[in-house]
Amino acid sequence: MARTDLTLEELNNYRPTVAEPADFDVFWNETIEETRSFDLDMRLRPVSTPYRAVEIQDASFRGFAGDRIKAWLLSPRHDHSPRPAVVEFIGYSGGRDVPGASLYWASAGYTHLVVDTRGQGSAWGGGGDTADPHGSGPHAPGFVTKGIEDPKFYYYRRVFTDAVRAVEAVRSLPDVDPTKIAVQGISQGGGITLAAAGLASDLVAVMPDIPFLCHFERAVDICDQDPYMEITRYLSVHRGAEATAFKTLSYFDGVNFAKRATAPALFSVALMDQVCPPSTVYAAYHAYGGAKEIVTYPFNDHEGGLGHQRLAQITWLNRLIDFGLSR
Repeated sequence: MARTDLTLEELNNYRPTVAEPADFDVFWNETIEETRSFDLDMRLRPVSTPYRAVEIQDASFRGFAGDRIKAWLLSPRHDHSPRPAVVEFIGYSGGRDVPGASLYWASAGYTHLVVDTRGQGSAWGGGGDTADPHGSGPHAPGFVTKGIEDPKFYYYRRVFTDAVRAVEAVRSLPDVDPTKIAVQGISQGGGITLAAAGLASDLVAVMPDIPFLCHFERAVDICDQDPYMEITRYLSVHRGAEATAFKTLSYFDGVNFAKRATAPALFSVALMDQVCPPSTVYAAYHAYGGAKEIVTYPFNDHEGGLGHQRLAQITWLNRLIDFGLSR
């Protein structure tokens, strides 16, 4: 493990031009409005757990095309007053795990929605429970090239739309303050967080950790690790498909969503990250449209800050919204 990307000084000045399709906003506005034709139909079912301070419910709502998306809803037990909420998105190939696998936000007094990623959840952790019933053309193993021939059929169109619906679903709950919804995620979850930040309205905070799905062309040029290598493998077989593939990816680049985001953001980056190169993270960070901070871990790979970053996020969000400081 070593630094293989730009120096920190270069990263602080790295503001690349990232391709953005002329109809980016039209594409996403039409996608979200089409999905809103389906009722959210938020469903909650109590789950029995050994946790005494946190209540957990099996949650689900309708996402892209009305597909049912699973989640865990955690909240402080015996406290039903309106409170802030954090919507969390999951890292690549992981699922929502078992109930109670993540207790930190609810323990800090927040409502916490842990959102399953459709079609994923079978590579690590405790598994996922949400199917992706939509097919695609030939693709490299994994998810990054599923439907890459056309943005309308690309896998992350469905995932990012699910993320917007997750924000709307948690906002609909009676014990949640609808003006204080934050989004958070690590790696793929960080990329989904940036998409939600650019597409969902009136967020109070955005916390992308070591985000994936940013500055695709740079990532493919310098990264020899999965998941970006899925794109390389696809193009090595589908010779001549480069223009089409990168045109599709431009509709899903975290840099383009970051430009449209306005809520305060706390990023993190690891300078020895071989999976999500730091230059791709800084590309999104510098493009971000709202007030922003970034926590840098100089000697870490893709694990990033782990518990240090969790503590930094809770402390930062508490101060940002003046929550928990006098509770």
